[in-house]
Amino acid sequence: MIMKKYFLLWIAALSLLTACEKEIAEVPDGYGAKEFVKPSTPYVADKTFKKVAYFPAYRAIADIDTTSLDHLTHVIFSFLKPRADAALVLEDSTESVKNIVALAKRHKCKIIIALNGDSKIYTTLISNPTSRKLFIQNIVNYAVQNQFDGVDMDWEYPNATKGNDVTFGIFMTELAAELHSWHKTLSMAVTAGIYAGPIKDGINQQAIDACDFVNLMAYDGIGTDAASPNHHSTYAMAERVLNIWLTDKNLPKEKAVLGVPAYGKTSGNTAMSFKDLLKAGADKNGSVFTIGASTYYYNGMSDIQQKFQLAKASANGIMFWEIAQDAAGEDALIRAAK
Repeated sequence: MIMKKYFLLWIAALSLLTACEKEIAEVPDGYGAKEFVKPSTPYVADKTFKKVAYFPAYRAIADIDTTSLDHLTHVIFSFLKPRADAALVLEDSTESVKNIVALAKRHKCKIIIALNGDSKIYTTLISNPTSRKLFIQNIVNYAVQNQFDGVDMDWEYPNATKGNDVTFGIFMTELAAELHSWHKTLSMAVTAGIYAGPIKDGINQQAIDACDFVNLMAYDGIGTDAASPNHHSTYAMAERVLNIWLTDKNLPKEKAVLGVPAYGKTSGNTAMSFKDLLKAGADKNGSVFTIGASTYYYNGMSDIQQKFQLAKASANGIMFWEIAQDAAGEDALIRAAK
């Protein structure tokens, strides 16, 4: 009986040990935790130079050169969208959130979740204090529970004529307070700001002040550079965008992140990824390439290196849209930004 008792205790201990080992193996880095503890120390903003790339949810990990992540500081997974009831939906995702978060963390990148969606839904949600509070809580809960390091707001077109400038500023201030209490960042992606009007004015000083950094989309600007009107993202355009946001919009230099494209466009707005342009025979250091009757204008490695130096001098980061359009290995634009 004594031997049987010890044998049963040994089996129970072995089963418990096996169960613990299995749980640890299946739930790495705190995934599946039932309780999240808010930090007790003050939030300290990260003011170091940032290298950011968006990772659209419709892309797969197999679509990218994962070694490029070693040359980034932040990956922004996009896009989460709000519904009219303030619930959040990740549409067209080919990878689980868990896989994306784990991938970024393995490469020592901060991983951020980006939100975009219907402007009417945003206008309705954030203009009402009750729905705005619920919306903010849902965003923060999503970020905390899925172990994102921050949130990126991609409502690029708040409209001042609809009062969005006021409500957007309030929303961003309240969202930042909640995220910062969890030691998570708040950023936003904004239009180039080249044209005056209610869209540009929809992003006010309060919203800017709430952010840790601001991604400036200095691309898709066909016709904005008189010296090269067919090019959608010239160096001159990048200078102009930075000047507008730093001067007209009073964006602090330490928060400015210059956006660059990993794709080319024709004057008719047809796009092709940088990696596909190279496959078609384009020069990785060039900026113009013709395929049949179509001429594509793009940022090659030389352009990216020049814009990187501009970002170092006049901003505090560089951002790529988007990582799956970049080439692999030594031809990667992300690697050229150094």
